[in-house]
Amino acid sequence: MKNKKLDWQDLIPKLNKFSKIFEQTHLLSTNCCSFTSIQPRLVNALNSFYRCKSSRFMLILAQEYEEYFEYIFNVLKKINPNLFTPVKESLENNILEYKNSLIKTPCVWQDWVEYEQLFGILDKKSKLIDIKPGLIHLANGGLLILGARTLIKQLNLWNRLKQIIKQERFEWLSQDIKSSLSIFISSIPLDVQLIIIGNHENISILNDIDPDIMNLSKYGEFESEITINNTKEMLKWCNWVNFIKVYTNLPDIHHQAWPELIRQAVRYSGDKFQLPLCPKWLGCCMKEASLYLNNKKITAYSFFKSNQNKTWRENYLNQQIQKEIINGQKIIETQGKKIGQVNALSIINYSSHPLLLCEPFRISCVVYSSGEGNIHDIERKSELGGNIHTKGILIIKAFLMHILQFEDQFPFSASIVFEQSYNEIDGDSASLAELLVLISAIANQPIDQQIAITGSIDQFGNVQPIGSINEKIEGFFFLCQARGLTKNQGVIIPNANIRHLCLKEAVIQAIKNKKFSIWSVNTVYEALEIVFKIPFFHKELPNLLTYIRQRIWEIDYKRKNISWYYRILKRLVYSRLF
Repeated sequence: MKNKKLDWQDLIPKLNKFSKIFEQTHLLSTNCCSFTSIQPRLVNALNSFYRCKSSRFMLILAQEYEEYFEYIFNVLKKINPNLFTPVKESLENNILEYKNSLIKTPCVWQDWVEYEQLFGILDKKSKLIDIKPGLIHLANGGLLILGARTLIKQLNLWNRLKQIIKQERFEWLSQDIKSSLSIFISSIPLDVQLIIIGNHENISILNDIDPDIMNLSKYGEFESEITINNTKEMLKWCNWVNFIKVYTNLPDIHHQAWPELIRQAVRYSGDKFQLPLCPKWLGCCMKEASLYLNNKKITAYSFFKSNQNKTWRENYLNQQIQKEIINGQKIIETQGKKIGQVNALSIINYSSHPLLLCEPFRISCVVYSSGEGNIHDIERKSELGGNIHTKGILIIKAFLMHILQFEDQFPFSASIVFEQSYNEIDGDSASLAELLVLISAIANQPIDQQIAITGSIDQFGNVQPIGSINEKIEGFFFLCQARGLTKNQGVIIPNANIRHLCLKEAVIQAIKNKKFSIWSVNTVYEALEIVFKIPFFHKELPNLLTYIRQRIWEIDYKRKNISWYYRILKRLVYSRLF
C-alpha cells in the first residue's frame, strides 16, 4: 500500500538547517535588507515610472494599509530626494489677488481622500480669494499616491482627476456639477504623476469602471511572500523582519524566538516554503509579542503567549460549534462503522469573524434500483450547492463511469446529501469523501467513522490539494479529543498538502504518542484501502470491485423482476377495464 502515515516531523516546518542564522540575528544589519532587495520588481517599476515618464498613471497591486503607502513613499524618496523638499510658490492672477501662497511637497500620499481635500477650496472675500490648496496642488511637479478604494467609491472624483492629469491643467470648478463658480479664475499648469494602490478586488473594479486604465498605466506588484529554499533566502527574510522591527521602533528579537515566529508566519501564509512579507502583519505580530518581553527582548514565549491570547479572544464561536456537536445537536460519529456515511471537513468563513472555522459534517448516500440511473446531488437540487461543488459531483460520476466501464448510464440511482447543512455549500474539497461514501453505498461496505476525509479528485482518481488544511485537521482532532482519543482516529489528506502543514502543539503531541493519525494519499485507491481495509481490486483477496459488481448484479436482477411484475399487473388491470 502506497499511502503514507505522517510522522510528527512532517507537521511543522523543518528549521534545523537555519539555526546558525537565528543565532546571528542580533548581528544582522538592517541596511543590507532594504525595500529594494525584498521587492526588486516593484522598485524597478517605480524607478521606470518616475524616470521615463512614459505614462502619468501607475497601478500597484498591494493591500491598502498605511504601511504599504509609507514604504512605497520611502522608495520614491530614495529615487529622488528632491521630491520631498518643500517649495514655496505664489499663484498669480491678473484679476484677483490670492491671499495665501502655496507650499508644495511634490510627493504626497493619502489612502482615503475627499473631494475638497483633493482639489482644494476657494473662499472669496472682497477682492481677496482665500485658497486652501488640495493634494493635487501640493503634488504639482511631482507624484500623488492614492488608494483605489477612494476612487471607486467616488466616481466624480476619479473622472475629474483623470481628466486634469491628462490635460495637464487644473481648472477651478464647483463641486456641485449643476452649478458654476460665481467668479472666473484662470487655470493652473499641472504636472502630476498618479500612483494608485489597491488590492485585486479594487483594481479589478476600477478596471471595470474605466477599461482604459490598464492601457494608460504602468503596472507593479508588492510581492506578498518570499520562497524559502535555502539559507540565503531565510537570511533575507530575517533581515526584512529586522528592518520592520527597527522601522517601527520595537525591541530586539531573541535568537531562540525565530522558530516560533516562523511557525506563526507559516500558519499565516499556508505554506512551509512561503513566508509572508506583509509589513502590517509582521509589525502587528511583533507589537503584540512586545507586551511579554523578557530582559527587554522578544522571546519565543512572547510570540507564543501573544498568539495564545489572540486565539483565545477569537475562539468563542469555534467553541460553540464544537459544543453543538459534543452535545448531540449536530450528529457526527467518531466511533464505529457505517454503510453510506462518512465524515468530511468544511471551512466556515464569516465576513464578521477573523478566523476560519472548521466544522466536521456527515455526508450520507443511499443507492436504489429505481430511477433513471443518475447521481442526485440533493444540495444542488435544493439550490444550496454552488457551481464548483456541482463540478465535483460531475467529476465523481465521470470517474465511476470510467472505472466501472459503463458506456451509457448507471444501472442504479444514488442520492448524496450533506446532513444538517442549511447554508450554501461550494468548493470541491469534499469530492474525495463523496466518492468514498458513494462506493460504500454501492458495495454495501461500511466506512470507519473514526476517520475524516478531505481532498478533491480529478477524472482519473488523482487526489488534489485543498485549502485551509491545518484548520480542518485541528477541527476534527479537537472533537475527537473532547470525546476521548481511541488511537484509531485520524484524517486522510492529499499528499500535495504536506507542504502546507503547520499544526498546533496538541495535535503534534497526539501524533507523537500515536493517539491520532494523519494519512496522505495520492490516489483514490489509496484512500479506499485506508477506509475499507481492503484493496479496490485484487485477483485473490476480497476487494471492493467484486463487491460492487455483485451489488450491481443484484440491483439489475431486482429491477428486471420488478419490471416483469409491473408488466403482468398492467395487463391484468387493462383486461379488467376493457
